[in-house]
Amino acid sequence: MSTKLRAERTCIDTFYQEGCAKIRLPRTHGEGLEAVLINTAGGLTGGDRLEWKADAAPGSKLVLTTQACERIYRSTGDDARVSTTLKIGPGAHVDWLPQETILFEASRLHRTLTVDLAEGATLTAVEAVLLGREAMGEAARSARLRDRWEIRHEGRLVHAEANRLTGDGFEREAPSLLDGNNAFATVLAITPDAAEKLEALRALLDPHISAAASAVGERLVLRVLAPSGLELRRVIAPAIALLSGAGALPRLWTI
Repeated sequence: MSTKLRAERTCIDTFYQEGCAKIRLPRTHGEGLEAVLINTAGGLTGGDRLEWKADAAPGSKLVLTTQACERIYRSTGDDARVSTTLKIGPGAHVDWLPQETILFEASRLHRTLTVDLAEGATLTAVEAVLLGREAMGEAARSARLRDRWEIRHEGRLVHAEANRLTGDGFEREAPSLLDGNNAFATVLAITPDAAEKLEALRALLDPHISAAASAVGERLVLRVLAPSGLELRRVIAPAIALLSGAGALPRLWTI
């Protein structure tokens, strides 16, 4: 999908969907456009492919979120693959705010996020992972995850990371890694006032949850580890509201 400006409001320019990947556009009262991404298959398993692409026009504001948590089910061999590509025009802002991804036992996920920001463009992005369903007593100890981010601003690489979860017990228990936690998230903001927002963000953090934030130049990064999805959301929800272009969570995050 791509956007355009009409009377200072962001609206759809081009729109394409197929297969289980659907997009819905709820009415909002602001100048930005909110798009809800839906996987009508109800989850992904080995060999499944899901691809999202969005192009934000110069000066536009776009919020991308999901209808619910994405579920990654047991795989008999291959990875489920999810790729997201965002192109953000000059002076535009995009919020990439999918709800949490739940990894089930023996699941395999390969996920990529690629963002290209033009001059004056800004971004807020989150990816959160839950290892199993807390209510079912699951910990998804054999789940596997490969997660790669590549963010460029005016062609210059400003953020890159590659994380891997292999199911090794050391990864789950080591104090320098997950430290026994079953939920984790990264929140990233690319904005010229990153340093100014850092102190406000740190003031929101729960001292009882493992979380840390830092800012270097235009890049602000928050990392969070939590025992459960509920405790994770209690930390990242106010952080997202602070950093998002809309200054609030998408409505689906609060339902």
